[in-house]
Amino acid sequence: MPCARGAWALLRRAIAGLLICGGLAATAGHAADSQGVVTLGDKQPPMNAQRLGGAWVDATGGTSFEQVLAGAGRFQPPSPDRVYALGAQGALWLHYRLSLEPRARIRWQLAFPMPAIDSVTVYQEDDTGQWVGQTSGDTMAVAKWPEAGRYPHFRLYLRRGSTRDVYVRIRHEMPGNFPVELLDGAAFEYRVQVEYLGLGVTFGAMLLLMAACLAQSLVYRDRAYAWYALYLLAIMLCVSSYTGVAAHLLWPGFDALGDAPAACLTLLAAAAELLFVRSLAGISARHRVIDRLVLGSGLAGIGLAVLLPMLPKGPALTMVAAYVAGSTFASMGIALAAWRRGDVVGAWLLAAYVPLSMAIVLTLARVFGWVPLPWAGQYTLVAATGLAVPLLLVALSLRSRDRHGARIRELALSSQDALTGLLAPHLFLDRLRQVLARHNRHRENTAVMFIELVNFRRIKEAHGPAVADQSLLRTVMKLRRVVRDLDTVSRIGEPRFGLIIEGVASRNAVTERAASVIAAGLMPLAGLKPEVILQFHCSAVLLYEKSMEAPDLALALHELLDRMSPRTRRPIRFLEPDATVDVPADADSALFDQDSVLPAPGVA
Repeated sequence: MPCARGAWALLRRAIAGLLICGGLAATAGHAADSQGVVTLGDKQPPMNAQRLGGAWVDATGGTSFEQVLAGAGRFQPPSPDRVYALGAQGALWLHYRLSLEPRARIRWQLAFPMPAIDSVTVYQEDDTGQWVGQTSGDTMAVAKWPEAGRYPHFRLYLRRGSTRDVYVRIRHEMPGNFPVELLDGAAFEYRVQVEYLGLGVTFGAMLLLMAACLAQSLVYRDRAYAWYALYLLAIMLCVSSYTGVAAHLLWPGFDALGDAPAACLTLLAAAAELLFVRSLAGISARHRVIDRLVLGSGLAGIGLAVLLPMLPKGPALTMVAAYVAGSTFASMGIALAAWRRGDVVGAWLLAAYVPLSMAIVLTLARVFGWVPLPWAGQYTLVAATGLAVPLLLVALSLRSRDRHGARIRELALSSQDALTGLLAPHLFLDRLRQVLARHNRHRENTAVMFIELVNFRRIKEAHGPAVADQSLLRTVMKLRRVVRDLDTVSRIGEPRFGLIIEGVASRNAVTERAASVIAAGLMPLAGLKPEVILQFHCSAVLLYEKSMEAPDLALALHELLDRMSPRTRRPIRFLEPDATVDVPADADSALFDQDSVLPAPGVA
């Protein structure tokens, strides 16, 4: 009996050991297959593959695919929000077990919607049972990808009713969260079409604005619009490079610089932003030191973009992030300062750069893997850029209008008298030349009158410059009453005015106009304090009576006025006619021999 009990105890221990070993083996087998099989069907929507399969980080990056296939990797359920810091050597391995439903379509895609990802290699069995590795990524030309596109995507070789393993190796030097999607081929094509539709609308609008700005620059001869077109070009290239459009459509066969073009174009766009905001906000007149710093920073960004491909990738991208962040905050500060001082352009700049700055910060956070932001995709930057571009154009139009207004006022000062708004003396002389030339050709009747405010200096000494200037403005008002819109009136001296009256054939008509002005000046303006009267002298000539060049004619009229005494009783005088000219025998001829008789005073 003791022997039987001992044997029974030994048997129970052996059975328990076998059960324990079997349980451990079953547990180990379940752990190896913990990721399960993903079954794909026709009615399934696109799946986020970050939550599927298994993941393993090869810190050294030295493990080959054969070693992984032999069981070198310890795949664990992945975390979709994890940020992987792989460094320059590390690699992330993913493992998926996929199967098709018996009646499902075979066209399925494994997509990695991250255009900036360095390298993605997918290993799967082909129809012959051989393992095939295909590689795509930002560090190689799109023309060498197995499937061209904006971001890496791979066609899966699946069979109905069978399970196949798919391995993925991801290399990316900067920390990042790598999106992975499983979707049907038709759904993938539809998504690509929708993506390119949105990007095409955005880039098409930018191209249209560029063409409009170049046209305005040529028509209005305003270089600001040309610089804005160049700024738009830099933004377009930067966004197209970040979204993968440039590598796919613009330079699909270029890979001499690896993935450096995107960073270089980002620096150029940030530098162009600084220079554009500096010019638009006009800080050079208010903050000269800050203006010099912004100008130097913008030029430095252009230089750094040229040197960037020669620098190590890690420090280079860190420098790009610092420069982009600095330029963004500097632009915001300049716009805020302009808005606070009441500049409406600053308000439009803020409206443009607030969403754009938020999108840039989120993009940097996503690209550098600072925080997992799966919702802050590449389209956030595209949408913010599409919103900012027309707002910046509005700000540019407002600033251009202000500058054109100042330029027009400047030109007006050179062609008009600043106080009275009358024609400048040199333009009056040009007009007199034209009238003389037309008179010599067509013998048109025209009179030229010079009128002087004789007591201007006494008014200025007695009542001050303000009253003297007011007397000049009163003189202009009185002159306007005796001329038509087609006649020419100019201020040709401080208290002296010139008139060209066309269609006048007799001295009587000239005398009536001059007498009306003289009489109106003798009537003080009602309610004016002090009561100031205006005394005028007039020298005139009918062109058919005197054949002279314009400068000589003007000089003769000036000399005739200068010879008049301030107390003369002949305030209206004509130049002596040429001896060969037949002067009509009318009452006007008596004006050369006796004082002119003034009519009754008119209303001032």
